Amino acid sequence: MTNMQRSLANVFNLGVKELRSLWRDRLLLLFVIWAFSGALYTAAKGAPDRLHRAPMAVVDEDQSTLSQRIVNAFYPPTFMKPSAIGLPDMDPGMDAGRYTFVMDIPPDFQRDVLAGKSPAIQLNVDATQMSQAFLGSGYIQSIALGEIAEFVQRERTVSTPLVDLAMRMRFNPALDNTWFMGVMELINNVTMLSIILTGAALIREREHGTIEHLLVLPLKPVEIMLAKVWAMGAVVLLATGLAVHFVLRGALAMPVTGSIGLFMAGCTLHLFATTSMGIYLGTVARSMPQLGLLMILVLLPLEMLSGGMTPSESMPQVVRFIMLGAPTTHFVSFAQAILYRGADLSIVWPQFAAIALIGTVFFIGSLRRFRSAVSRMQS
Repeated sequence: MTNMQRSLANVFNLGVKELRSLWRDRLLLLFVIWAFSGALYTAAKGAPDRLHRAPMAVVDEDQSTLSQRIVNAFYPPTFMKPSAIGLPDMDPGMDAGRYTFVMDIPPDFQRDVLAGKSPAIQLNVDATQMSQAFLGSGYIQSIALGEIAEFVQRERTVSTPLVDLAMRMRFNPALDNTWFMGVMELINNVTMLSIILTGAALIREREHGTIEHLLVLPLKPVEIMLAKVWAMGAVVLLATGLAVHFVLRGALAMPVTGSIGLFMAGCTLHLFATTSMGIYLGTVARSMPQLGLLMILVLLPLEMLSGGMTPSESMPQVVRFIMLGAPTTHFVSFAQAILYRGADLSIVWPQFAAIALIGTVFFIGSLRRFRSAVSRMQS
């Protein structure tokens, strides 16, 4: 057997050992299963892009036909049926959190509208409910102004604009937010689990004392590191493929227009980079709690500044430049291009090349760190 064949056999056998160790760690295995199933579904469905049963109250000081018409325009499922309250009940109700929106219609409101004046309706919003407050304020303004305009015109007419804007929604015609949230959660979990699994595998070796046993065997540090990279990467890659098929395409009914094989190939390159990061963090951390704290420092910038939550174009130029060295930036870019827009290799090859280069740099840096740690242990 040649040296190359012996080295590959060592990498394979060590990787199988890592898979067996993960299988015996049932809590960590259960976390992996949840992260690529229930966590994806709840993240996609738990952040709706529209109001649903928002609690609302109305202080009607006018008691006119117009005021009642405005009140009756708010109904489920967007809003809960508005509660009729008095002016003294407005502040206590909002302080107690019973209402997200309280509309105060002033006295003589209908008379002032018909007289051509500009009366004001006061809308009190509980801004601690940030997403509902932002969406609901626009909804309420549009509904109220629409009812007032129809009341003044005495009929329901549809005005014809001078210029017609023809909107074409591509890639997501129904503007379904669950498609976006599901893919972003998948990307975040791929990054998180690949770093955690490889870092935890290395720390587990140190805590159980098995790393010393490996060092007395005719094994090279690069073989030990490659074994952890391919084993943990294979687990995350398998979970990703199942999540795309059963959760994104199945439970969330997301139409994947691009090549699943191309996406999985890019995911493999991304895993090469992130598992190398996990090895590096595993050499820095001395215990699992320390690894958890380091994960917070690493994952938050990777997730928030990669362009998944906020478009890169809206970030400062220096942040955009720095994040070009993060694999998640390119992962988000080609994942959206392939899964949403059906891009092929001729479009996403720059992102593939960037991740391959970043992964190589991370692997070399992690290998040097791992060799240094092994040398200290041997001495």
